[in-house]
Amino acid sequence: MGLKPDHWIARMAREERMIEPFAEGKAREGVISYGVSSYGYDIRVADEFKIFTNVYSVVVDPKNFDTASMVDYQGEVCIIPPNSFVLARTVEYFRIPRGVLTVCVGKSTYARCGIIVNVTPFEPEWEGYVTLEISNTTPLPAKIYANEGIAQVLFFEGDEVCNISYADKKGKYQKQDRIMLPRL
Repeated sequence: MGLKPDHWIARMAREERMIEPFAEGKAREGVISYGVSSYGYDIRVADEFKIFTNVYSVVVDPKNFDTASMVDYQGEVCIIPPNSFVLARTVEYFRIPRGVLTVCVGKSTYARCGIIVNVTPFEPEWEGYVTLEISNTTPLPAKIYANEGIAQVLFFEGDEVCNISYADKKGKYQKQDRIMLPRL
């Protein structure tokens, strides 16, 4: 399995529509960077958020998630409460090829402020907008900037194509078109 370089990512984005919209270069001027990088792609966070709140003192249960624990918000800047998190989605829509696995990791600009993006894979033949979990580990409110870089996706191509892809399994998060809450 090998890490894929920038020219492979750009070709796959153009020819296979792997990433849409695709930023050919690295946008940096006055924004948290996004676009193609040496061995990955820096994704942007959209302006739609679900902010976690404990106002109703619900129990967080991944098998029976109570939507009352989330507040919908749309805007260019999202404030994450202290020691809390938001769910968001990417600006980019992904179509992962069958022979590829990705790993999404947070950007150091946010990590240095105590803002962590959950590490997650995009499995072979997964498709959709990525639902991101962004945690504020600090005791202070934290800002997230919509339409700017939030995390980096690293692309790994397998030596062989997998036997069973995410599409074959009919994965529960396939073709996400919005922020998706946990489901069984």
